[in-house]
Order: sequence, then structure tokens, then C-alpha cells
Amino acid sequence: MQPISIDALHRSESVKLRRFLLRLLGNSADAADAHQETYLRMLAALSRTHIDQPSAFLFQIANNVALRMRNRQRFESTLFQDLSDADLAGIVDGHALPERQAIARQELMRLAAAVDELPPRCREVFLLARIDGFANGEVAARLGISRNMVEKHLIKALLHCRRRFSDPL
Repeated sequence: MQPISIDALHRSESVKLRRFLLRLLGNSADAADAHQETYLRMLAALSRTHIDQPSAFLFQIANNVALRMRNRQRFESTLFQDLSDADLAGIVDGHALPERQAIARQELMRLAAAVDELPPRCREVFLLARIDGFANGEVAARLGISRNMVEKHLIKALLHCRRRFSDPL
């Protein structure tokens, strides 16, 4: 059997693979990320083992990548929940009791201190994503790192902040 050429595989399956990932993930940005990740995993697999059905194996990798991305997005949506309008109204109420304002200032200072404790790259990712509101893909592109690395930094930052807030003053 001939060795598999990743270039030939890419030429023959790329369009079908993109459509497949778009159908699974629902948006072109995630599909593009998954497409790239699929070929990276395929390259790694080719270097370790012999593959008899490269096209089928490629689509199985793509399915696994898409499933993992959907699970990660589901996890992130619970981890990064947006505040409700009622929560926001309580925070920005200009007529809040002085005690609540003092407590809010203290919590904000604790959060700022927790963010300052983060490693520089982790802090930069956190601020771009959570303060500036950039999507994970945009943060990755700006910083020249993978989307997966952005997500790891965000999780690390959020867990660190959660630990700091669970510690007594």
C-alpha cells in the first residue's frame, strides 16, 4: 500500500470536510477552526501509525473534534454565564445603599488584585476576552496563539478568581 499524502487527501476531501464540520458546528468560524485541528491531528496520526482508510479516518477525527468543540462551548456557556437584567440593575443602581456600594468596591478591588496575580499572558487573554469582549478566535488571532490555548488561559483565570473569592478576606 502507498504512503498517504496529506496534500492529496486535503485536495480530495477539503470541501466535503468543511461542509461536514459546518453542518455539525453551525458556524463557519468554528468549522474553520475544527478543519485546521482535524488536519493537525491527521498529520500526527500519520506519523505514528499506518491508516488503511484515510478518508474515513479523517472524517472520524473531524467528528471527534466537532464533538469536543461543542462540549467545550456548552461548558463555557455555563462557566461564563451572562448576568440577567435584574442582576445588572442591582449593580448599577445609582441609589444603592452606601454599604452595598462599599461592598461592591471591595469586591471589585479583590477581583482586580486576583487578575493582577495572573501570569502576564493569562491576564492578557482574560482582559481581552472578558473586559474588551473579544471572541476566543479573535483573541487567538490577536495574540498569535491557538483558540485552545485561549480557552485554557480563560479557564485558569476564572478558576483563580473563583479561588480568590472563596478565600476569606
